[in-house]
Amino acid sequence: MEISFTTPALLFPAVSLLLVAYTNRFLALGSRIRTLHTQYKSTPDNILSRQIIILKKRVVLIRNMQFLGVASLFLCVLCMFLLFGGKILLAKIIFGASLLFMLGSLTISLQEILISMQALNIELSDMEKEM
Repeated sequence: MEISFTTPALLFPAVSLLLVAYTNRFLALGSRIRTLHTQYKSTPDNILSRQIIILKKRVVLIRNMQFLGVASLFLCVLCMFLLFGGKILLAKIIFGASLLFMLGSLTISLQEILISMQALNIELSDMEKEM
C-alpha cells in the first residue's frame, strides 16, 4: 500500500467534525443533567434518578469517544511527521493505529446512541402508566 501526506490528511475533516459533534452532545448532556438534578432536589423522583444515572454513563462514553477521536487525530499528525522524515513503515503502522482509534470512537458513539434510547424510554414510562 502506498501512503502519502494526503492519506492521513483525509481524516482531518472527519475527525474535526466528529469532535464538534461529540462536544455538542457533551454540552447538551451536561445541561440536561443540571436541569434534572435541580428538579430532583426539589421533588425527588425515581424516574429522574434513573435518568440521571443513564446520563452519567453517557457522559463517560462521550469522554471516551472524545479521547479516542483526539488520539486518532494525534496519530494522523504523527504519521505525517514520520512520512516527512522518510519512516514509511512506521508511518503506515501509526496510520493503522489511527484508524483503529477512530473505529473505537465510532463504536463507542454507537453504544452511546443506543443507551440514549433508555433515557427516553424512562422519560416516557410515566405516560405509559397513564394510558
